[in-house]
Amino acid sequence: MSIQSEELRTFVAVVEAGTLSAAAEVLEQTTSGVSRALSRLEEKLGASLLTRTTRRMELTEEGEAFLEQARAILAAMEQAEDTVRMRTRKPVGKLRVDAAVPFMLHCIVPHVGAFRAAYPDIELELTTNDRFIDLVEQRADIAIRIGELQDSTLHARPLSSARLNIVASPDYLARHGAPESVEALEQHQLIGFSQPDLLNYWPLRHTAGDRYQVRPAIRASSGETLRHLALQGQGIACLSDFMTEADLAAGRLVRVLDHYDSGFRQKISAVYYHNTQLSRRISCFLDFLQCKL
Repeated sequence: MSIQSEELRTFVAVVEAGTLSAAAEVLEQTTSGVSRALSRLEEKLGASLLTRTTRRMELTEEGEAFLEQARAILAAMEQAEDTVRMRTRKPVGKLRVDAAVPFMLHCIVPHVGAFRAAYPDIELELTTNDRFIDLVEQRADIAIRIGELQDSTLHARPLSSARLNIVASPDYLARHGAPESVEALEQHQLIGFSQPDLLNYWPLRHTAGDRYQVRPAIRASSGETLRHLALQGQGIACLSDFMTEADLAAGRLVRVLDHYDSGFRQKISAVYYHNTQLSRRISCFLDFLQCKL
């Protein structure tokens, strides 16, 4: 019997999702249906592709060899299908997009109207989280992530990068003065993140390197909260350029220690599971968003 493309998709989905139930969520099928498709594929191949444990599926040696070929076949099929679809119809259906609150407010929401005008048959569902989420658990098709990526099981697409600005309000600087050196920050009220602490390493050149660890007097989990605290004159903050561009242009915030900037830029990426039914919607949205960043 010949192998069916759906069996290949099921196998790849199980590997990427880690469990049968998680793969079933991604494929919008039942867990038993996924299990049967995987068993049929192994029977046709005459080999075991995965070993089942109580918590996760692990690839066998044969499974590792087959996975690379399966992905290549599916990618070629999806490219051929997408080429035809692009010529015949616009993408249709729901697309769930998740991002941190600041990115959602400053980089996605302002362009939703234009996207909807270009792709009226795509139904957008927007959610916000200030932490890295599990796409299956949160039922998200795309997550926009700021910083280094950790999860190698997801497809990732670089979108852009953002400069980090050290900023304060004119009111705060009038009351406390501007720091003349990086070390002088210790004499100021600093605003930073509650977690992860890596975000409290600011991109400033000093005697010990080009990242300066600060000890915030006020901490918050959201960059948007930090922005509003800085606007209210509560201290000095380190915020992404896409959050502060309008405030800097309007004079609501002012850059400080600009000549100590180390040039570090935060990576902005999109992560997603590669699903045939979603691939056209995902590519349309990411192509559109990348043009706006």
